[in-house]
Amino acid sequence: MIAVVFGTRPEIIKLSPIIRALSQQRVAFYTIHTGQHYSYNLDRIFIDSLGLPEPTYHLAVGSGPHGAQTAEIIRRVEEVVSTDPPDVVLVQGDTNSVLGAAIACAKLHQVRVGHVEAGLRSYDRAMPEEVNRILTDHVSDLLFAPTPTAKRILLGEGIPEDKIWLTGNTIVDAVQQNLAIAYTRSTILTDLSLKPKSFVVLTLHRPENVANAARLGSLVRALNALSDELGMPIVCPMHPRTRAALAEHRPPLELRVVVIDPVGYFDALVLQEQARLVLTDSGGMQEEACILGTPCVTLRENTERPETLEVGANCLGGVESESIRRSVEAMLRRDTTWPNPFGDGRAGERIAAVSAAAVELPRRAGEHGLLPTRPK
Repeated sequence: MIAVVFGTRPEIIKLSPIIRALSQQRVAFYTIHTGQHYSYNLDRIFIDSLGLPEPTYHLAVGSGPHGAQTAEIIRRVEEVVSTDPPDVVLVQGDTNSVLGAAIACAKLHQVRVGHVEAGLRSYDRAMPEEVNRILTDHVSDLLFAPTPTAKRILLGEGIPEDKIWLTGNTIVDAVQQNLAIAYTRSTILTDLSLKPKSFVVLTLHRPENVANAARLGSLVRALNALSDELGMPIVCPMHPRTRAALAEHRPPLELRVVVIDPVGYFDALVLQEQARLVLTDSGGMQEEACILGTPCVTLRENTERPETLEVGANCLGGVESESIRRSVEAMLRRDTTWPNPFGDGRAGERIAAVSAAAVELPRRAGEHGLLPTRPK
């Protein structure tokens, strides 16, 4: 039995190809939704639109300080896997749901942990996500590296090679499986009166940006100036955390862009592919923009997706006005025919096959060279 754990929008999207592959391969599994995202627009709409099964267990953890939230996820995941024991638990990415589930399962002797999107590093420990990535990688039994760079990082940290699979990134699978469907279902361009390649998409949500008053103020000033200069609308599906931070800032901050509620996955795909430029602090959107051929400026000083920088799809704009302006100018001139560095769209089936094979092995067999045969 395999358990698939998720708690946020990016996890739902990136795990969806694995869930589909498990179903197609007739592998027994169930799903656990931690409830880390508790707004319908941020999670349930993605489950519905992607055609995924209703979560078997919904833990309803909700928000809270990082330590308290992670501890509650550990406690509640442990309760589920103790009463309904899986052989393998799959987690994806770098959220508190990932770390909490990984710790809970690593402490249970009969449960093997598989980390999807292992080996990403920003080398910025001020990011809670960076701590989550590192700790999860080092308690996992099956590490699914999305790129050769991620695999090299894992090897460099002393993780045995027989624990690591180079699979590609499931975001490619998700985009390929859903882009055509998105255009049949989304009316977002018409609804917002947007012309293709004549607008910018903005997302801003990371705590290090929105919970830091100085950084948030700098970003708002920079983005407002950019909005005045660009001559095209900047559309911002606003995260609840960002909306609250703007209102709580003293004095309150006004972001002079087209603010809309969070959108579903199909609308998000269409917006990103049809945008002239993406401005974001999201790791997943850096990947999606790269795959979709849309230039991206990352509103951070670092990224755990260096492949996007290497192929020319992305650049680091930071949070200061002049740096962001220069980055935007450079990316608007960029040739968009870069290669996709994230794989061939078969990551989900590879991860499902390895996980299914691992179900048949005794606990910790991988430490003795008895891991499943590597899929092609």
